[in-house]
Amino acid sequence: MFVRFQLYTFKIEMKFGETFTEYLHGDQERFFDKCSHVEYKRLKKVLKSCRSCRDSCSIKPQEEDNDESSHCQCESCPLCDQKFFSELTKEASEIAGCFSSRVRRLLQLHISTGLHRYMWCLRHCFIDDQQTMIQEGRMLIEYVTMNAIAIRKILKKYDKVHSSVTGRNFKTKMRTKRIELLQSPWLIELGAFYINSSRSDAGESGDFFHKFSCDLSDNRPVMLLTLSDAVNLEYNLTCAICLDTVFNPYALSCGHLFCKICVCSAASVLLFEGPKAAPKASKCPICREVGVHADSVHMAELDLLLKNRCKDYWKERLHAERAEMVKQAKVYWESQTKFALGF
Repeated sequence: MFVRFQLYTFKIEMKFGETFTEYLHGDQERFFDKCSHVEYKRLKKVLKSCRSCRDSCSIKPQEEDNDESSHCQCESCPLCDQKFFSELTKEASEIAGCFSSRVRRLLQLHISTGLHRYMWCLRHCFIDDQQTMIQEGRMLIEYVTMNAIAIRKILKKYDKVHSSVTGRNFKTKMRTKRIELLQSPWLIELGAFYINSSRSDAGESGDFFHKFSCDLSDNRPVMLLTLSDAVNLEYNLTCAICLDTVFNPYALSCGHLFCKICVCSAASVLLFEGPKAAPKASKCPICREVGVHADSVHMAELDLLLKNRCKDYWKERLHAERAEMVKQAKVYWESQTKFALGF
């Protein structure tokens, strides 16, 4: 999954810290009562304390008038090593986990039928379940967006205090640890959910649908998400193996998107087994990271979007995938029969 995003200047009169505090204590406070968030003010206090480490640095007297010399010039900052990055990593990991679990539950309800859907409606007193899901999805998007901006700003502050690029490099580590919030496959699923729901009567949330769009042209299929005035995302929906628009897509835990038939073939597993059956040593075909198949995500909302927008293409790919699955199943069971009979 290729992601290109731009974080523009947060155009607000008050400081972000105050805005973030107001957000945490706003209408959605009860909604995210058990969800983690970036301890923005506490981390800023840690950075403020980091300035004291300049006393242990070798700062020449003639450099004291230099603005940059007032920042920590140490190669290592023990205070930050112990508190700042470990705490930020923990918070980002908890936020990513909370976001993915809440979105997974929401979208399972969206595509569920029968008794499961009935019990959900009964629990919510038969209110408009579609509208409720839309509102919950909107709060989830605001949740991940605000925390992503908070992480970006605190890392920028870190680099300013220490005159370093360590904060910028930490973003790369977040991607490696799969806790980069704006690269979560569940964010794509939420975008697809809103596009799929855009034809319904959205009420007051109607304007919010304009923040999500997709262009499924043959040249370069993309999904565009405008999450806020500060965050614009672009996701490439091309499978890197077959170089076509993804079909029955799966996102590996590293974030890259593939067709199910393509990723199964690359991992040397059968279609009916699925990507999660891949050996632990299997690597992502793009980034070559190991162990990314076990936590792969089936992008059901994205598949529904492609089914609605590219009907002929979707039917053609479905027919081809079913034919391949029947072929693989036949070969598999023939081999199992021969093994059982001792041939």
